[in-house]
Amino acid sequence: MDPTQTPSLAHTPLQELVAAEFGSGAGDVAGARPGGGVRYLNTASQGLLPARSAEVLRSAVSEMTAGTLDMVRCFEQIDAARASFAALAGVAAEQVAVGTSVAVHVGLVAASLPPGSRVLTVEGDFASVVNPFTVRDDLRVRTVPPAELADAVTADTDLVAVSAVQSADGRITDLDGLRAAARAHGCRTLVDATQAAGWLPLDLGRFDYAVCGAYKWLLCPRGTSFLVVTDESGPLLPLHAGWVAGESPWQMCYGPVPRLAPGARRYDEPVPFLPYLAAAESLRLLAGIGVDRVAAHNTALADRFRTAASKAGLAVVSGDSAIVSLPGLGEEGRARAARAEVAVSVRAGDLRAAFHLYNTEADADALLRALTA
Repeated sequence: MDPTQTPSLAHTPLQELVAAEFGSGAGDVAGARPGGGVRYLNTASQGLLPARSAEVLRSAVSEMTAGTLDMVRCFEQIDAARASFAALAGVAAEQVAVGTSVAVHVGLVAASLPPGSRVLTVEGDFASVVNPFTVRDDLRVRTVPPAELADAVTADTDLVAVSAVQSADGRITDLDGLRAAARAHGCRTLVDATQAAGWLPLDLGRFDYAVCGAYKWLLCPRGTSFLVVTDESGPLLPLHAGWVAGESPWQMCYGPVPRLAPGARRYDEPVPFLPYLAAAESLRLLAGIGVDRVAAHNTALADRFRTAASKAGLAVVSGDSAIVSLPGLGEEGRARAARAEVAVSVRAGDLRAAFHLYNTEADADALLRALTA
């Protein structure tokens, strides 16, 4: 099959897909325990790797050991991952660069800003979105509460950098309001889709730049990250342009690269093969299932848990996110969950649960029992 083609899985029951990819117990009404382990409600930290992706890794390691790994095919799979992410993000593959981390991609944008540029961010956003700008002492960085972001955009703003979904508590940014404000005042936008892509339908082509770490909701290994550069974006300096960023890499791998690739590929990092071989499979799986379908599943579970937790007297951050934050529980709540074999995380001192396609109502109920016992 053409590596850029994604077969539709829309008519395959989600429970059947989950059982095949995450273990025979996953998706069972008695409880989702992917791989026979804990009830996993921690995708906001790290997504689970599908079986098809793990198998590709095992095969590639064997080929590396035997000296039979096909480098040309590896690059084809990197481009397949690029194309699948582009489809999920609502952009053309030519607008997507591959890399290894959000910090590197945001750093590329930050390094390309002229001295004196004014950057607007939100309080408590993930450090990789903010820090590349603050380490430059010749930029003016202003921070506002998330709810005030759109109103804080003025004619003096050169760039707004924000996460589509906040890592700490799952709050969803008003991207429509942000885009309207940015257009009205002529400023550029950078959106981090790391906690959104894979479960929240997105059109990242509306923004100048978008970044996404793929190891969470996109179910890829760490070391996979994407940068979207749209036609409206200002010029970026291809600071890490190696031979893979050339117009014809195999013919331009010695000496200075005479011509960079015409699209976003000029911003490619020379990425590691293994994470991207697995990423190509994970992204095909998600593209075949459909983000709308995943969104409906995830948010229904999160809403169910949010409602039940509130009725039980627990403080819960409101919203429609697949991430649920419970203020005040923190490490004590995580310890209770761990004793019940439920994996969650603590961020900014609060308990954080994340619901993805391999979770069930039984998982949500198990966490609630652990926190209210």
